[in-house]
Amino acid sequence: MSIVRVEDLQKHFAHVAAVDGISFAVAAGQTVALLGGNGAGKTTTISMLLGLLLPSAGRIELFGTDIARDRASVLPRMNFSSPYVDLPHRLSARENLAVFARLYGVRDVAGRIAELTRALDLGPLIDRRTGSLSAGQKTRVALAKALLNRPELLLLDEPTASLDPDTADWVRHYLEVFQRETGAAILLASHNMGEVERLADEVLMMRKGRIVDRGTPDDLIYRFGRQNLEEVFLDIARDRRVGGEAAVPS
Repeated sequence: MSIVRVEDLQKHFAHVAAVDGISFAVAAGQTVALLGGNGAGKTTTISMLLGLLLPSAGRIELFGTDIARDRASVLPRMNFSSPYVDLPHRLSARENLAVFARLYGVRDVAGRIAELTRALDLGPLIDRRTGSLSAGQKTRVALAKALLNRPELLLLDEPTASLDPDTADWVRHYLEVFQRETGAAILLASHNMGEVERLADEVLMMRKGRIVDRGTPDDLIYRFGRQNLEEVFLDIARDRRVGGEAAVPS
């Protein structure tokens, strides 16, 4: 089953096409990564999936529902994390999680917060004001917020930004376990190519609002004749040719 189905999605700001006619799907248990340089359209795409931005054209279906007609019915089944969206600074991490847990309709709020505190090693900071936390600590709290309702669709924008390599590796492992146990679909936007190679089943390479190539990480590396996904990313970001011809979507 396709948890996400996007058809000819477009978003225009004045005369700029931030997203220019993209189509893709994400199945249950699948991780799809959006890759591209700054301004490629990744965050705008995620914002439209969340309903924070209205598309200029195109269609978004989540769990088989057209969100232009009925967004409220699918919101409890999904969640989102980004280190660039701050939680209220004056509340402690625990208080923030409690507020969002009630908004998401979590039944055992204290129990779920305790479970995530153990899982994400939040114990030393759970009762500190969120505004006093480091960037990496805020990232971990934001991820805990995103997992409160055990989402069937998880939208992640740079989920390990500002984390040290050990903690980032641990978070990736946790996401792998979470997906394996729940069958959740994950849409991931990241500039960490090693992270994408590890987590993604499919990669959508974006440039100037369009999907210019797609495939598994291994497939893209092979077709571009590169050693890793970072080299592929640079080829596409700099509009280099592949075998004398431009890369095109499959």
